[in-house]
Amino acid sequence: MTAKNPSEVPSIDLDDIGYNKTSNPSFSDLVEARLSRRNLFGLGVGSASVALLQACGGGGSNGFIPVAASAPAPAPAPAPAPAPAPAAAKLGFTAVPKSLDDVVSVPAGYTASVLYRLGDPIATGVPAYLNDGTDAPASYDRRAGDHHDGMTFFGIDASNKWDPAAAARGLLAMNHEAITALFLHPTGQTIVGTGNAAVRSVAAEVQREFFVHGVSVIEVAKSGTAWNYKQDSGFNRRVHTLTEMQFSGPAARTDYLKTKFSSDGSTTRGTVNNCANGTTPWGTYLTCEENWAGYFRRIAATDNPNRSAKEIAAFGRYGVAGTGRELWATVTPDTSDNLYGRWNTEVVSGAASAVDDYRNGANTYGWVVEIDPFTPASTPKKRTALGRFGHEGACLGPVVVGKPLVWYMGDDAQNEYIYKFVSTKAWNAADINGGIAAGDKYMDDGKLYVARFNADGTGNWLELALGVNGITAGNPAYAFADAADVLINVRLAADAAGATKMDRPEWTAVNPKNGEVYVTLTNNTARPVGGTDAANPRSYNDPKGPTQTAQKGNPNGHVVRFADAGGNPAATTFKWDVYLFGARSTASADVNLSSLVADNDFSSPDGMWFSSATAGLLWLETDDSKYTDVTNCMMLAALPGQVGDGGAKTITNVDGATSATQATLVGKAPGTDGLRRFLVGPKDCEITGIAESGDGRALFVNIQHPGETTPAANIGDPSKFGSHWPGGGTARPRSATVVITRDDGGLIGL
Repeated sequence: MTAKNPSEVPSIDLDDIGYNKTSNPSFSDLVEARLSRRNLFGLGVGSASVALLQACGGGGSNGFIPVAASAPAPAPAPAPAPAPAPAAAKLGFTAVPKSLDDVVSVPAGYTASVLYRLGDPIATGVPAYLNDGTDAPASYDRRAGDHHDGMTFFGIDASNKWDPAAAARGLLAMNHEAITALFLHPTGQTIVGTGNAAVRSVAAEVQREFFVHGVSVIEVAKSGTAWNYKQDSGFNRRVHTLTEMQFSGPAARTDYLKTKFSSDGSTTRGTVNNCANGTTPWGTYLTCEENWAGYFRRIAATDNPNRSAKEIAAFGRYGVAGTGRELWATVTPDTSDNLYGRWNTEVVSGAASAVDDYRNGANTYGWVVEIDPFTPASTPKKRTALGRFGHEGACLGPVVVGKPLVWYMGDDAQNEYIYKFVSTKAWNAADINGGIAAGDKYMDDGKLYVARFNADGTGNWLELALGVNGITAGNPAYAFADAADVLINVRLAADAAGATKMDRPEWTAVNPKNGEVYVTLTNNTARPVGGTDAANPRSYNDPKGPTQTAQKGNPNGHVVRFADAGGNPAATTFKWDVYLFGARSTASADVNLSSLVADNDFSSPDGMWFSSATAGLLWLETDDSKYTDVTNCMMLAALPGQVGDGGAKTITNVDGATSATQATLVGKAPGTDGLRRFLVGPKDCEITGIAESGDGRALFVNIQHPGETTPAANIGDPSKFGSHWPGGGTARPRSATVVITRDDGGLIGL
């Protein structure tokens, strides 16, 4: 998503900022080895049977949405092909062409309808949304939030219990990542001053913003062929930046989390920048805090003298510096409970200790948060055992009775890492209705790992714990004090362990057919020629638009996949390859490594999710600014194979007169039979978040921030808005959830 800081001109995408200044070696430095199919895949891929429960994801009025109906580099000689993958179904739709129109386009024979939009009321007595910035701020805790993102459908049976197979009624839990402030208020944010002196002068605007971040839980149901949400459902709930939450796990009740709000470090207020998501086998929702660091005010020049060298190192590694992207800390006067001041994470003059201000406020964000959608009055819990970083999501791995549970996670910033958490306790099916208490059992005790990808196609999971892998009190970059210190500063621990820097690790998804894990690597503008490695192999220029503006590094992104050894998610080794490379179909063979064509070329993969109902259909969504001279963001359907179905390849990266070769591992080219464009969104949007009904005959997809690049100067002239979706006419654009169905009632995509 494109995140704007009102005090900065021009605006920036916070995801594109990297704070990893370590010199962790690239793969070519780690392993000086020739790549060959014999070395890479000789061990075989485990194919143990696995069972996945909810896949990772995933009276209002419905509105109909219009339907728009050079030579390759040499590679080492291949070895015999691996065993064939299980037979897959065929994609059953005609590819949607690229589009710059302000509509949602889906294939012929499908219908997309608006289900849930920014501002829609979710409680009795809340009026319809005016969509002009004048709705009462106090009503927003009972309205849909902004920037719809990751989500999950929890089916409900006749007794109001969780039923993964439920086809016509369920709870839709979804994230609201951020805001398009220009359209949220009458004329955008009211800001006085510039630079470090910029302040928010209208408290009501900030209160509105507090509420539209966070999470929605809404009841949805099918009536005839149409889906609607139920405005008066007792399940409906908003979780936002003011919702009280508990800490659990090793970092809870430690000095690092003590604040004026919670003197014992046991609680905090709120969740923010909720991007991708996850689920548990006991039917709860995981929301993940991604770009949380940018919300806090910390002017380093004045705060650093009050800080230890360790604290300064930690702030620098997470990017906690500046005025705060929405300037929330600047509202005066503050309230008695520090509604605004809690976003100031500086040492406040006159405050004797951490319990007298919010110097530890930033430590209370950056976590995976568990929410029980079936118990609206329950208190969410921040699960500290899963580490603190820019969580893009937390994808549940194979669920097998008697085996540990595992969640795979990406840290969404340039040159960050891929993680997994493995529970200490083995899964007991008796806990399937355990609610938040089951989370205490499985998510508060376990091992956290970070990935190192080796150049020979193998990989290692490096444990992140005090006393191992360089994570010690004697570490020269950061002296770790205890287990809580490791989890709160897990990026520094991963640096010490020697993890592999990746090209913005975002969503993770697990193939229900074989347990293999896929990770979207959206892009990396900081990947120079000569700075590539086997799993991040490209550095090139992708000129954009009529002026052919340079876009260097890895602007189009790729998808890496890996198989844990022996099909065991608790294994500490794995095998990997690159499943798919984003590229223009017209790009050179050293860039378009997946041989994409007009019906399936794409850029900047982000959201990703496997369908359970269709036994392994993969959905891939884009968050792109690199290819938007040609098309709006999109969603594609794929029929993936398995690790090792392609081969080793050596490519040549070029930047002007500079060139370098890079060996890598390329999955089998999908062709249009294996990858096809299914949806194109309206102008200026990101396609993100996906879930399905229990029978796979309804697909829920989020359209985030249409029209977000509209200049602030144009707010008074609707004809100059970048988008009017979904209302059309002169309406302000709104983030929204759409539900997609097949006109003949069949399975989506097949």
